[in-house]
Amino acid sequence: MQFVDSCLADPQAKQMWRDLMTAIQYFWRHPLAEQVREEGREQGRIEERREAILRTLEWRGIPVPDSVRERVEECTNLARLETWAQRALHVTEPTELFTDE
Repeated sequence: MQFVDSCLADPQAKQMWRDLMTAIQYFWRHPLAEQVREEGREQGRIEERREAILRTLEWRGIPVPDSVRERVEECTNLARLETWAQRALHVTEPTELFTDE
C-alpha cells in the first residue's frame, strides 16, 4: 500500500487511493467482518463433525442408512454433533447415535 501511495504524483489520485485503502482495511477490522468470519469458522466446525461421524461409522464397517445420514447432515448443533462423534466410536448400530434424545 505504501509503495503505491509513494508512486502517485497526483495529489487527487493519492487521496483517492488512500480513501479506497482505508475503506478496505476498515472492513476487515469491523465487528461485522469478524462476525462473518466467526460464522464461517463455526460452519466449518459443524461440517467437520458431520463428516467425522459418518466416516467413523463407515471406517468401522457400520452401514449408514439414508435416514441416519440425513439426520447427521441436517444437524447444526455443534455440541450434539460432538456427542454423536464420540458415540460413533462405540456404537454397533448407527441409530444408537441418537439415544437419550
